[in-house]
Amino acid sequence: MKDKKQKNSSIIWILLSTILLIIITAITGISLFRVYMGNFTEVEDVKSYDKYYVMITEDRKSSFWQSVYAGAYEAGLSENTYVDMLGDNLTSDYSREDLMNIAISSEVDGIIVAADESEQMSALIDEAAIKGIPVVTLVGDNTHSNRCSFVGVGGYNVGTEYGQQVLQIIKESEAKPKTKVSVLVNANALDSGQNIICSGIQDTLDRAKEEGKEIEMTLVSVDNTNAFSVEESIRDIFMEEDIPDIIICLNELNTTCVYQAVVDYNKVGEVSILGYYDSETIIKAIDRNVIYATVSIDTKQMGEFCVNALSEYHELGYTSQYFTADIELIKKANVHKYLEGGEDNE
Repeated sequence: MKDKKQKNSSIIWILLSTILLIIITAITGISLFRVYMGNFTEVEDVKSYDKYYVMITEDRKSSFWQSVYAGAYEAGLSENTYVDMLGDNLTSDYSREDLMNIAISSEVDGIIVAADESEQMSALIDEAAIKGIPVVTLVGDNTHSNRCSFVGVGGYNVGTEYGQQVLQIIKESEAKPKTKVSVLVNANALDSGQNIICSGIQDTLDRAKEEGKEIEMTLVSVDNTNAFSVEESIRDIFMEEDIPDIIICLNELNTTCVYQAVVDYNKVGEVSILGYYDSETIIKAIDRNVIYATVSIDTKQMGEFCVNALSEYHELGYTSQYFTADIELIKKANVHKYLEGGEDNE
């Protein structure tokens, strides 16, 4: 009986400790944010803004998200609104969900978040909406929430473009009895967007199969917890005996890691890469014939759409449900326009 009481006491102690830790973490996060905002006010006391929006993403340091943020920041300034990449000036590395809680508690004027379809994200977006804070989902959507708008790309069209490039690669390469295509998908996110892209790829390839081409498409899960886990997942692909002929990447980090793996394992010319985004590394890899092509997103336009949606919602009480950013395919034939110092460099 005594052991049972001790066991129950231990369980209660663990539960209380866990609850206390959660409360301390939340209070610390909010306190740090308020200190940051105090510093922001001191620095910006000569300038008063009408609105304060925050952007929340997982990989804030990537060139893709920095470019999207730059577009949002510039659009905000034109409307006397300050857009902040939330988390950049906090000492700890908070998750998207933690940052959502901080933004809601701080009563910001609008939230731009790279969301997913998780129940936790739905609840946070709905909580913000109840408190009068409009939320725009960016790249990754949450269709079951009360977000006011979604800014992304036409996923099915992107998938169709990838599929057409696969067929072009097959046409240009030596005839093989079967072409193995691997699409890298995020294993840690409930992302309807990547599913739509995969549907576009599959439908395009299915039509080619009717013409007698044998193409095997598989989805390969990549652990996107951090850059190291991504590298490990991709290196596992190259350790297998049957390496894909074509690898399709749906984000910037995967593209860069696959490019590096192809070089490290001496598979240049054997594995064709279809990438995502137009970072300097990716552009140079296309110029060197290591990456076959990449889908370029108008990130500045994407950031502008986010700010426009929030501002329109504040002004009218509603906004468009969807904003679709422009895309462009970059390959060897037109890569000179994107090389540093080239004509029409974007």
